[in-house]
Amino acid sequence: MSRHVAIVTDSTAYLPPRTMERHGITAVPLTVVVGGQALDEGTEISTRSLAQALQKRRPVTTSRPSPQVFAEHYREVAESGATGIVSLHLSAELSGTYDAAVLAAREAPVPVRVVDTGMVAMALGFCALAAAEAAESGGTVDEAVTAAEKRAGATAAYFYVDTLDYLRRGGRIGAAQALLGSALAVKPLLQLEDGRIGPLEKVRTASKAIARLEEIAADRAGSAPVDIAVHHLAAPDRASALADRLRARVPGLADLHVSEVGAVIGAHTGPGLLGVVVSPR
Repeated sequence: MSRHVAIVTDSTAYLPPRTMERHGITAVPLTVVVGGQALDEGTEISTRSLAQALQKRRPVTTSRPSPQVFAEHYREVAESGATGIVSLHLSAELSGTYDAAVLAAREAPVPVRVVDTGMVAMALGFCALAAAEAAESGGTVDEAVTAAEKRAGATAAYFYVDTLDYLRRGGRIGAAQALLGSALAVKPLLQLEDGRIGPLEKVRTASKAIARLEEIAADRAGSAPVDIAVHHLAAPDRASALADRLRARVPGLADLHVSEVGAVIGAHTGPGLLGVVVSPR
C-alpha cells in the first residue's frame, strides 16, 4: 500500500469523475429527499429527475451526510494507505456537512483536518484539486490545507437564477432577502461571499443578466492564469454559449469546465441556473 495524504470532499464539489479518479479524491454524498424518499446525490438521483420534481412542485429538501457515513469513508481511505486526510467541504453557512465531518474526524484511525472552504460547486472542486496537487508533490497535511485555503481565498463564484423562489424555500438566500420584494420584476445576479449567498446586481431581463454575468466573470479573471467553471441546471445551451464567449474573452484561461450541477445545489436554485466560478491559479 502506498503511504500518502488523501483528499476527501463532498458531492457538491461536482468534480468530473475522471478528475477525481486521477487524483484519488473521495467524495462523500449529500442526500436529497424527494417526496419523502432519501436519495444519495450523484448515484441515486439524476439532475433530470430533480428538475422534473421541482417543476412539478414536489417537496424537495436536502440533508448532510451523517457522521457515521464520514467515519466509514475515513476508515476506507486509511485502509488504502493514507497516513493523513484533508477533508474539504462546502460552506458551513449553507450546510451542516462540515460539522458532521468534524465529529467523525475525532474517531478516525489517522489524523484528519476538516476545512470549511466557504465555497460550493467547482469553487469547492478547485480547492480539492489544489490540495490533491500539493499532496501528490509530497506535501504534508498542513501544506495541502494551505494550498486549498489559498485557492479558496482567490476564488469567486457568481450565478444567475430564473427565480429566487427555490432559494427562499430552502432558507439559503441570506442577504438576498432584500431582493424578494421585486423578484418578479428583475433577474437577480447573486454571489458567494463569506460563505453565504448574497445579492450582486439586479438586471431587468434574462439576456441582460447573462451578458452581465459574463462581463463580471471576465473582469474578475483578468489576464493571469485562471481556471473557470460554468455550471447550469437544465440549461445546457446557455452554459455552452457562455463558456464559448468566456473562452474567447479570457486570455489567461487554463482549464474550462462546463457541467450541470447536482441535485443538492439544484434543489436550492431551480432549473435555469447559470453559474460561473473564477479561480486564479
